[in-house]
Amino acid sequence: MRRYRFPVVIEKDKDGWFAMCPDLQGCCTQGDTYEEALENIKDAIRLHVEDRVEIEVSLSDEDLIESRSNEPSRPFREYLAEKREG
Repeated sequence: MRRYRFPVVIEKDKDGWFAMCPDLQGCCTQGDTYEEALENIKDAIRLHVEDRVEIEVSLSDEDLIESRSNEPSRPFREYLAEKREG
């Protein structure tokens, strides 16, 4: 499976820690500690991507998964096509 890196935002608030992935709409979680919030957002991102693949969500060209490696960004539909092929 191809690996991607997503930016995450983790902030402390009065109730603990809040984490979100701005590239994946609705992908957010929380934790009692920074470490817990970080692990929770990793799980949330993984589940978010797996769900999209499972239900074969069709996305527009503007919806990108950005790789933070040397590879350029590419549309999510290319990722889905790759998953179906192999």
